Amino acid sequence: MSKPELEFHWPDAPWTTPAGAAPGVQEQTLAEDPTTGARTALVRWAPGTDTSDQGVARHGFWEEVHLLSGALHDLTLDTTFTAGMYACRPPGMPHGPWTSEDGVTMLVLTYPDPAGRAAP
Repeated sequence: MSKPELEFHWPDAPWTTPAGAAPGVQEQTLAEDPTTGARTALVRWAPGTDTSDQGVARHGFWEEVHLLSGALHDLTLDTTFTAGMYACRPPGMPHGPWTSEDGVTMLVLTYPDPAGRAAP
């Protein structure tokens, strides 16, 4: 199986709160492969979102993030990342926790590691 074939269209999937997400986080799935878990989503954080309670994140899949609007502040690095910036994280890479004073919208792609590595 793979992601579906989709020509240009207005995404109409509902905005949902992911399981375990911090308050203020919502996502809209654009495409996904239920067999591999690969997915593309828009993720938005409301102004004031804070993921401190979740601590540093690590996961067992690749993650690419492109900030479309707004900004994220990484509390570990004490660095703010703004619209237009991009991250590519291999499985196990630590990142966050984060805050977003004014909110942020990002395009997020996740997919399994073809080498079969997992998060530590």
